[in-house]
Amino acid sequence: MRTHYSEIQGLGGDVIAIGTGDVKYAAAFVADEDVPFPVLVDDEGAAARAAQVKRVSFRVLIFDKRSRAGARAAHANGHRIHRPGKRTNQLGATFVIRPGDRVAYEHVSEHTADHPPLDEVIAALR
Repeated sequence: MRTHYSEIQGLGGDVIAIGTGDVKYAAAFVADEDVPFPVLVDDEGAAARAAQVKRVSFRVLIFDKRSRAGARAAHANGHRIHRPGKRTNQLGATFVIRPGDRVAYEHVSEHTADHPPLDEVIAALR
């Protein structure tokens, strides 16, 4: 999202990330990763529960082959693991919400390396 942020804004959209760490962690993450958009903290999981975002068992978190492959790819691309919040087994989700609270796009991750195709996210803004 970071690399396409100006394109997203040009289409009238914005990005807001919601993380599981505390405020200090979020600030360090924003600085370390050069994140240009707001990062909010949901350490108790209220937003994740409201959006029905999934969690996985720690067994799946550690042993799922897709997650390990995704972690290797992320590391190869320069991404590093930062201090986690209380919910280290919380999966991710991406939503495009249009005016009137209409959900134009939804991707709820099935495993830790399951990320939405960025072209689909951007297409939902058009």
